[in-house]
Amino acid sequence: MSKADAAGRLCARPELGAIGTQYPHEPRQGTMKPRLNPLTVAPEGVNALVNVENYLKKSGLDRRLIVLVQTRVSQINGCAYCLHMHTKEALQHGESDKRLFLLDAWHESNLYTPRERAALAWAESLTRIAETHAPDDVYAELRQNFSDKEVADLTVAITMINAWNRIAIGSRLQHPADRAKAAA
Repeated sequence: MSKADAAGRLCARPELGAIGTQYPHEPRQGTMKPRLNPLTVAPEGVNALVNVENYLKKSGLDRRLIVLVQTRVSQINGCAYCLHMHTKEALQHGESDKRLFLLDAWHESNLYTPRERAALAWAESLTRIAETHAPDDVYAELRQNFSDKEVADLTVAITMINAWNRIAIGSRLQHPADRAKAAA
């Protein structure tokens, strides 16, 4: 293996005026082995996050929209645990298979409303904040479709799913399908 391969894939970032590595580690291969369970190690911290989720459920934002955003952010972050959870929840809230299958390419599909498109664009922008810096045009589109409180609540929801993705991936939480396979 070459030094460049060992260090990660080289990627040019002309917008940052730099050349760096895409990942400074070996890419994940196969299923992940669990590390620790934050629910048992830091229950007060996890409960604080759960309290924010409970606030969001009462915030007035459409639950189906929140779950659509959670699913998209989990796709971007590559979180199998959260993808399993939120696609299941989306279906329970009446989301269609077709829209879930096309969610990764929502930019190219007419299946999403202007309000959903604004929320998805904002979610992608905040999830990739180091690259996007939350552009004004994305924010302007968001403001055309959401009230001040809805923008704030949606931003909190996006922040929360990014936090949960990082906890799940960092802890190597296994989604139910992987747990079932491991038990078999």
